[in-house]
Amino acid sequence: MNTPIRRLAAIVLVLFGALLLSTTYIQFVQAASLRDQPGNRRTLLENYARQRGPILVDGKAIAQSVPSDDDLKYRRRYSQAELYAHLTGYYSFVYGAGAGLERSEDGLLSGSSDQLFYRRMVDLVTGRQPQGASVELTIDPAAQQAAAEGLGEQKGAVVALDPKTGAILALVSSPTYDPNRLASHDVNRVQDAYKRLNADQDDPLVDRALGGDLYPPGSTFKIITAAAALSTGKYDENSSVYGGASLDLPQTSTNLPNDFAGACGPGNRVDLTRALQISCNTAFGSLGLTLGGDALREQAAKFGFGDRLNVPMPVTPSTVPAGMNPPQSAQAAIGQFDVRVTPLQMAMVSAGIANKGVVMSPYAVKTVRSPDLDVLEQGRPQELSQAVDADVAAQLTRMMEKVVTDGTGTRAQIPGIRVAGKTGTAQQGKGKPPHAWFTAFAPADDPQIAVAVVVEDGGRAGSEAFGGRVAAPIAKSVMEAVLNR
Repeated sequence: MNTPIRRLAAIVLVLFGALLLSTTYIQFVQAASLRDQPGNRRTLLENYARQRGPILVDGKAIAQSVPSDDDLKYRRRYSQAELYAHLTGYYSFVYGAGAGLERSEDGLLSGSSDQLFYRRMVDLVTGRQPQGASVELTIDPAAQQAAAEGLGEQKGAVVALDPKTGAILALVSSPTYDPNRLASHDVNRVQDAYKRLNADQDDPLVDRALGGDLYPPGSTFKIITAAAALSTGKYDENSSVYGGASLDLPQTSTNLPNDFAGACGPGNRVDLTRALQISCNTAFGSLGLTLGGDALREQAAKFGFGDRLNVPMPVTPSTVPAGMNPPQSAQAAIGQFDVRVTPLQMAMVSAGIANKGVVMSPYAVKTVRSPDLDVLEQGRPQELSQAVDADVAAQLTRMMEKVVTDGTGTRAQIPGIRVAGKTGTAQQGKGKPPHAWFTAFAPADDPQIAVAVVVEDGGRAGSEAFGGRVAAPIAKSVMEAVLNR
C-alpha cells in the first residue's frame, strides 16, 4: 500500500471515528436534554397519546387532560384559568410545556419521569393506558381568590406563605392570561394568541411574584435594616437614634428627607419602634451609614437574598448590591438605590420573623401521586436559614405590630387579631408613580400566614399612592381568607 492510500485510509478512519463519537454523544449523552426540549414535536406527539396528569388545588383539578376530537388524543383544559395561570403555566402542542408547573413538573405530569419507570413497564406489558402523575398544590383557594380580587386590574403581585412550613398559600401575578388559548390544537389560533401575549406591553406572561423585572422594596426593607441593627446587640427596640427632618449624606450635596414634613421626634431623636411605626427615612438612613452596606447585605442574605430557589418554579434571586459607599448604604437601608426584590422574598422576610427568626424554604407542591395514587413526592418543611435569633424576632414583631395599630399600616387591622406589618412606597425615579408595598403576618402571637403585596405604579392611586393606602387592604383580605377558613 503506497503512502497516499495510507493517508487517505487514515483520514477516512478518523472521519468514521468522529461520526461514531458524535452519534453516540447525541443518542446517549444528549438524549434526555433533546427529548425534554419544550418544542420537541416527537415528544409532544408521544405525550399527547397519553393522559397528562392533573394539577390540583384542594382536591379539584385546575389543569387536566380531556379527550380531544381530533388526531391528538388529549387536550389540556384549565379551569379558573386566569386565577391560576402563573402557577399552572400552559401546555401547548405548538410551544410545549411553557412556564409554571407545566414546565417545572413536566416529567411527572407527562409520565416520562424516571419515578414512573416501573408504572410504564407494567402499562406496556398489560396494555393499560399510560398516564402522568397528579400534582397537588399547597394553595389555599380562598387566599388565592382574595389576592386576585384585591389586585383586580392593577399590575402587581401577591404571595402568601405559611410561616411555620414555607408552604405557599397564594401566588398571584397581575395582569394574567388564559392558558386555554395556548392549549388549543388549532396551530394558527395558538400562534396568534402567543404573539398577542408577547406583544402586550403589560407582559401578562411574566410571573411578577417570582421574577420578571424585580422591584425596589421601599420601606419594607427597613425591617431588614432594623434586624441588622438589633442583631449587633448595640440596639434594642427602644434605642434612640437620629430622626431629623433630613439626613446629610456624606460625599454628596444631596440630603435624604422624610416622606412627611418635619422631624420624626423631638430634638431630632426617635426610638427604633417609633421610627418603624411612622417609617422614618432619616432614622433608617442613619442606621445604614452606621452599619454599612456589607452589614445590610449580610443580613439580607440570611433572609434568602441571593439564593437560587425553586418552588418548584425557578425564582429570580433578590439582590442587595456589594461595595456600596456611605450614601448608597443610606439609600439601600430604606429600600432604594439598587436593592431589588421579588414579592416572594418579602413574604419570606415576614415569615422568618413570624417563625422566631427561622426562614423556611418556600414550596408549592404538597403531594405528587402516581396514577395508582402511590405517593411519589411529599412536600416537607425544610429550614432555609436562621435570619435572626428569637429575641430579635420578638422585638421586630412588637415593632411591626405598632405599624398596624398606630402607624402607617392601620388599614391592615383585623378585629380581634394581632397583625404585624410594614408599609412601603418605593420610588422609581422622576416622572414615575411609586410602587405600593405591604408585608405582614398574623396572628402576631400564633402566626398562620405571612403575606407580601406590591402594586405597580401605585395602582389606581397613581402618584398619590402609599403602601398603607393601596397594598395594606389587599394583604388584609388575604390574611382574613386564611384566618377565617
